[in-house]
Amino acid sequence: MKKLFAILFIISTIICNFSFVLHPYHVGSVEFNYNTKSKSFEITGKFFIDDLETAVSKKMGKHLQFQNASNKNNMEQGLKQYCIEAIKLKVNNKNIPIQFVGYQEDKESVEIFLETSAIATPEKIDTSVGFLYILYDDQMNIVHIIINGKRKSSKLVFPNTELTQQF
Repeated sequence: MKKLFAILFIISTIICNFSFVLHPYHVGSVEFNYNTKSKSFEITGKFFIDDLETAVSKKMGKHLQFQNASNKNNMEQGLKQYCIEAIKLKVNNKNIPIQFVGYQEDKESVEIFLETSAIATPEKIDTSVGFLYILYDDQMNIVHIIINGKRKSSKLVFPNTELTQQF
């Protein structure tokens, strides 16, 4: 009986640990915030660290890790390339280049920072957000667009990447 209890305890401990490591939800968020002073979009994305690490590694064709100091330059270059391909922005029917600014990581997530150059006040916004779609067919990205304090939010679920908002 003690043996059975010990086995059940070990199995339940393993299951609990995996439920935290292998999260059952594949969700991220991207916020496009128009800064009226700089007349540019400040873009912030937040994703689970393991998912983004796997996606960047897959895209680059080599294993990269966020929490590995010796690998930081390679990860930054891979993340930069991945972000520029995973997100597109069109304002008032004009394609807008997006620049990678950097990223910040913690134990569970990575926050990425992107920006645009100065543009006219947006009226029509077209975005394409495909983060982590190369990994999961249940990926959901929550997209927030903020202009002059007015916020519009939507969710994009795989395979849909396109979103249009009028302001």
